[in-house]
Amino acid sequence: MYMGRNRRLANVKTRHETGLDYITQNLIIETPFGKKVLKDLKPFFPGEEDELREELSRVEELVNYIKANKRTIELLSEVFMEVKDAGRTAERAEKSVLTVLEIYEIKSLLLLMEKYMKLLQSGESTTFEHSNHCCLPGEERHGDETVGGSVIPERYHLRDMTKLLDLLDPRKDRINTFYIYDEFSPRLGEIRKAKREIEISIRKEQKVKREEIHKEYGIMLAPKFDIVISKSHPDYKKVSEIPALEMTDQDYMSATFVLKPNDRVFELQKEIDRLSEAMEEEEERICGVLSKEIAAEKEDILFNCERMGELDFALSKAKYAILHDCVKPEIVDEHVIEFEDGRNLQVEDILNSKGKKYCPISIELKDGVTCITGANMGGKTISLKLAGQVPIMAQYGFFVPAIRARIGLSNYMQMLIGDSQSVERGLSSFGSEMEELKEILDNSVERSVILIDEIASGTNPVEGLALSRALVDYLVDKPYITLFTTHFETVTESDNVVNLQVVGLANCDFTLLNREIQYANRRERINIISKYMDYRLRKVEENKQVPKDALNIAKMLGISSEIIDRAKNYIK
Repeated sequence: MYMGRNRRLANVKTRHETGLDYITQNLIIETPFGKKVLKDLKPFFPGEEDELREELSRVEELVNYIKANKRTIELLSEVFMEVKDAGRTAERAEKSVLTVLEIYEIKSLLLLMEKYMKLLQSGESTTFEHSNHCCLPGEERHGDETVGGSVIPERYHLRDMTKLLDLLDPRKDRINTFYIYDEFSPRLGEIRKAKREIEISIRKEQKVKREEIHKEYGIMLAPKFDIVISKSHPDYKKVSEIPALEMTDQDYMSATFVLKPNDRVFELQKEIDRLSEAMEEEEERICGVLSKEIAAEKEDILFNCERMGELDFALSKAKYAILHDCVKPEIVDEHVIEFEDGRNLQVEDILNSKGKKYCPISIELKDGVTCITGANMGGKTISLKLAGQVPIMAQYGFFVPAIRARIGLSNYMQMLIGDSQSVERGLSSFGSEMEELKEILDNSVERSVILIDEIASGTNPVEGLALSRALVDYLVDKPYITLFTTHFETVTESDNVVNLQVVGLANCDFTLLNREIQYANRRERINIISKYMDYRLRKVEENKQVPKDALNIAKMLGISSEIIDRAKNYIK
């Protein structure tokens, strides 16, 4: 499914910063085969839009199936949790004779495959309004329209393994155990029968001898024809002198005596040894036959393992979409990133854990440069990461955290963000930042997505502004989607640059805010300001006054009014 796409869309840092790693680490994957699918996961690239649409449609079908068949999904999950990776055992059957334990592993896997297929062919009837939008847990649905397509897609069905399972389970009792049954070989049955008869004869001989010892010496042996007696016991000497007994074990307190085999028992035991050897040879022969049968079905076994893994992984994506209220993105041919009310899943999870609400944002990006401006605490970096999270999730076949999304596939996506200081190489953060920038620009191709956060903030402002403007000038005509966060407002004065500004405190009721913040401590003040911040983005028209959120925040956090007033004089 994913193995054909070996190109790299994003590096490790970008996958981490966009939150893709966070998302994949929080998927509930229950089989070793599903975990292998995740490990081999590759993105879809331009030219593979139809394949991606098919993948997303399968996830959509599974979302509907989960909602319509909750009990079946629970039972399927139980099957998945029992699955062990017996794929290597099936491969080993081609070159060697499998042990009884290994054949049991194959039988156990086949039994689970049979349960899997029965569950896929079953279903529960439930109704609710069909929608592309997933429900949050506990959210009510209205309407009584039956969900269409509430079946597991054919792609996840398995090849029939009944023939091999019947061979490994000749009694067809479908119990999760394995034994070399007599039904595997008439000769094996005869050997075992003969052995059992001899064992009965030996036991009869031993019972007769035990009764003789009891009558003659008054000593009663245990059912296993032995006796453990303390060395201080009055009968110890008598027991030790009985000719029919022999000591097999002792310590400083006691000794164990067992019944000696007489000539008749000795001869019978020799016959048992001969039959045991013959039985082991026959069981080994049967294991060899069964191993060849397993080897002959290896391809189907491995195929089914892969299919189970694909369904396990796809279900994990569908469950994640439901849990996080994600939607199926529209995959379009043009190179765009558009979403409405998008949410950064990692940040949202953190806020939810603290009982806080996430402020969703909407954004529309196309080839060219878009800049996000605004003060610190305005969520510019989170918005930048979200602008990467939505398309990278879509490109890896996930539903996305928004109420609507249109995504055009990219050939390359990289993010330049944070402190890139390299102590080992003796580079400053600025030096490392420039190395990363060079790598990004050298590797960018048509339909790239470049996400840059506060570049050149580690150098002096004059050069930082010059470098930022020059970079914008360089990128503005490239066939890339470039999103750029910056404090340098004049960067957005370049022609054809779209400026998005964080709403911030523009609509804030400062009377209420000041009243609430007046008696708060330092940590509470920051949290209160964050509560009043509006993190949404708005497109800035020409000649719009520069917002003073940074000065407002500084003032509320206790910076002298004299300093604030002087700073305002420098803003033209």
